[in-house]
Amino acid sequence: MSIPFSVAAKPSIIRTNRKPYCRRYDVITSELIMVPKHKTATFPQLSKQGVSVADLHVQEVVEKQSQTNIFDTLCSSNFKPQFEPSFLKDAYEMCRNICSEYAKTFYLGTLLMTEERQKAIWAIYVWCRRTDELVDGPNADYMSSAVLDRWEERLHDIFNGCPYDMLDAALTDTISKFPLDIKPFRDMIEGMRMDTRKSRYKNFEELYLYCYYVAGTVGLMSVPVMGIAPESLIPAQSVYKSALYLGIGNQLTNILRDVGEDALRGRVYLPQDELGEFGLCDNDVFSRKVSERWREFMKQQIARARFYFNSAEEGASHLDKASRWPVWSSLILYRKILDAIEDNDYDNLTKRAYVGRTEKFVSLPAAYTRSLSIPKTESHASFTRHM
Repeated sequence: MSIPFSVAAKPSIIRTNRKPYCRRYDVITSELIMVPKHKTATFPQLSKQGVSVADLHVQEVVEKQSQTNIFDTLCSSNFKPQFEPSFLKDAYEMCRNICSEYAKTFYLGTLLMTEERQKAIWAIYVWCRRTDELVDGPNADYMSSAVLDRWEERLHDIFNGCPYDMLDAALTDTISKFPLDIKPFRDMIEGMRMDTRKSRYKNFEELYLYCYYVAGTVGLMSVPVMGIAPESLIPAQSVYKSALYLGIGNQLTNILRDVGEDALRGRVYLPQDELGEFGLCDNDVFSRKVSERWREFMKQQIARARFYFNSAEEGASHLDKASRWPVWSSLILYRKILDAIEDNDYDNLTKRAYVGRTEKFVSLPAAYTRSLSIPKTESHASFTRHM
C-alpha cells in the first residue's frame, strides 16, 4: 500500500483555530539504559551489549508523555483542531480498515480497548505503515532523501493541527486527545533514512539503534494511548522500557525471519562482528547455504530476541487492562516466529518462517488469559536499577 502525498483533505472540511506552536522543554540529561540486566553466565554473548541512548533523549520523551498536566495545558480548547464530525468519523474508519486488512491479529486485540483508544491506535498504526512504505512499499524505487524530508514536514504540520489528508487528520485528532510527543515519530523517519544509506551493521550496538528507530519508537508512541493500569505501582518509566524492549524484540525477529529476502536486496541486518565470531561473512548469507556454523549463529540471535521478549513481559501486565490483549498477542505470536525458524532447522535463508492462521487464532485465548493478569504491586529491580 502506498498513499500518494497529493491526496489532500478539502479545506472546507477541516477547521482549526489552533496556532502553530513549538513544544519546547528543558533537556533531561539522565541516561536510560535500554538493554535490561541479564545473567552473563546464561547469555555471555550479551554481556557487552549495554547501550546508552542519552543522546536520543528517550528519557525526555517518557517525562513529557507522563506529564499529563502539561499536556492538558497544551491541548486546551484554544489549541485543539476542530473537524466536522462526519469527516473525522470517515477518517478513523479509513484507519480501521487499513489496520484490519494489514494487521488482522493486532486489530482483533484492539477491539477490547475503549473507542477513543481504538481509534488512536489505528491512527498511529496507519502513520507508521505509511512511513515504512516510503522505503519498502511499491514506490520505494522512487524514494529519495527529499521525500523523507517532505514527510517530516508533514509530520510537523500534523502536530501543528494542519493535516494534509484524512489519514493525517485522524492522527492530528489523536494528538489532541493523548499526550503524544513528536520525537518518536521523527525518530522513526530517521530509521527510514538509515535504510536508504546503510545496509550493514558492524556490531549489535549499531543494529540496536536501528531497531530503536524503526520499532522501539512504536512502543513510545503507544504507551500514552494504551494507558498504565491505575493499580500499577511501578514507575511509568518501567512500563515505557518494557514497550521499548517489545519493539526491539519484534524488530530483531523481523530481521531473523527476513534474512533471505533482505539478502536478495543486498542487505544484511546482522552484526558483522558476530558473524565473524562464527567464521561467517556476507558471502555465506548470499550463498543461502545453511551450515552448522550458521545454525549456531542463529541460536545466539534467537536467544537475544527471546531475551528482549522476556524483559518486556512485566510492563505488558502493567498497561491498562483493556489494552493488554494486543500487546500479549504480539509477544506470543512473535515468539512463535522464532519457534518456526527453529522448526525449519534454522533455515531462514531459503525459507520464510511464519505462523499459520489457525495457530494465530489458537494463540489468541492464551494472550487474552495473560492480559487478565494482575500487575505486581512492587517495583522490579531489573526495571528500575538504571532509571
